[in-house]
Amino acid sequence: MIPYLRTQLAQVDTAVAQRGVLREYLQMRILQSLQDAGGMIPLAFHGGTALRLLYQMPRYSEDLDFALERHPEQFDFRKYLTAIQQELSAETYRVAIKINERHVVKSALVRFQGLYHQLGLSPHANEILAIKLEVDTNPPAQAGLATTLVQHHLPLHIQHHDQASLLAGKLHALLQREYVKGRDWYDLYWYARQPTWPLPNWAMLNNALAQSGWAKGAVTEENWREHLLARLQGIPWPRVVEDVQRFLIEQDELAQFSQETLTELLMR
Repeated sequence: MIPYLRTQLAQVDTAVAQRGVLREYLQMRILQSLQDAGGMIPLAFHGGTALRLLYQMPRYSEDLDFALERHPEQFDFRKYLTAIQQELSAETYRVAIKINERHVVKSALVRFQGLYHQLGLSPHANEILAIKLEVDTNPPAQAGLATTLVQHHLPLHIQHHDQASLLAGKLHALLQREYVKGRDWYDLYWYARQPTWPLPNWAMLNNALAQSGWAKGAVTEENWREHLLARLQGIPWPRVVEDVQRFLIEQDELAQFSQETLTELLMR
């Protein structure tokens, strides 16, 4: 697949875009291996990379996030990771996987050594490209599921949280994350400009908030914007921009992405 990757990289003209294209190709290959190993029967895809691959949100993303939603007796994390490593190693990728299964959210780091250098994206022969997989084995109840055909580098039918549940997951992160992650706020900015996107899955959102110790009462259609506005006013916006900038596909978008614009969108 190296010739295919070289062709894809030649179609973009910045280092950020080239690394983003490469990462997305590998994300799709990991999803394909996971699908082939049966992983997408119990798991549902969600998070920022899901928004990028499923709905073409215009920013690159790093990790692959999943929730254990169905048939937990079929879930076998090590089996899936073995399949990923075997399939990619067979194509001469230098792949190593580090697993952490000690917590409710199980994780693995899929590391590709030397690929940046091989494709002319780094002068360092051993620079690592790492993609993290996380599986929440105790996700909040009442998420909705959907299946979408993704045709990005290769065709895949992917089970994922439905649109209302994806938004609920993002709101939970915005309200409860203990540090400022600028990409969360960019994702909200993107959501707010999608005219047909449904309202959040309130049941799932409140279940997630209860799991993480939320003590401000139920979040509803009447008050969710107020909670977000209160949170928004207290964050250092330059840190938001610094985090988002390296992931944006169109850097010109930074001119419109402001605290004031997001406030206006939330107040509509």
